[in-house]
Amino acid sequence: MQDAPEVAVLRLGHRPGRDDRMTTHVGLTARALGADRVILPDNAGQSLETIRDITTRFGGPFDAELDDSQQATIRDWDGRVVHLTMYGERVQDVEGEIRAAHRDAAESLLLVVGGEKVPFEVYDEADWNVGVTNQPHSEVAGLAVFLDRLFEGRELEREWANAEQVVLPEETGKTVVSPDELEES
Repeated sequence: MQDAPEVAVLRLGHRPGRDDRMTTHVGLTARALGADRVILPDNAGQSLETIRDITTRFGGPFDAELDDSQQATIRDWDGRVVHLTMYGERVQDVEGEIRAAHRDAAESLLLVVGGEKVPFEVYDEADWNVGVTNQPHSEVAGLAVFLDRLFEGRELEREWANAEQVVLPEETGKTVVSPDELEES
């Protein structure tokens, strides 16, 4: 989020046709829950465009980019690397340490979210291998829970700049307005 060192999400691997929705949802979840940018595999251009479109319509800041060398991105990251996996340490056991490294030591975080089979080198390169649960689950769910724990709920109060559309919270219904209409009411 804007008041802390960068949090970037790296979507590791993408199988076109099979992973399109999941890769898109990784990016949208990263954006909605406080990350500063998402880095997608170079063959995920459709997901990239969807994420950029949502950011344009509903506000930012948030960046999305393609990367043709994900292993190098992990290896060369200037900060700490958190690999989200069901095989890692329990999030409740390491979240305080990760939060302190990010906020107190002012270190950027790269959150690696797997898709297809994750190479063992990713486990070795990561500073933490973190399991939100040690049961099979969606990488999107793991990312959402981790970001909420990292930011301790502050991401839910985030302000969005330059939005073309704003969703009005309400008990029932679906109301989307322009920021100008919101100011008038």
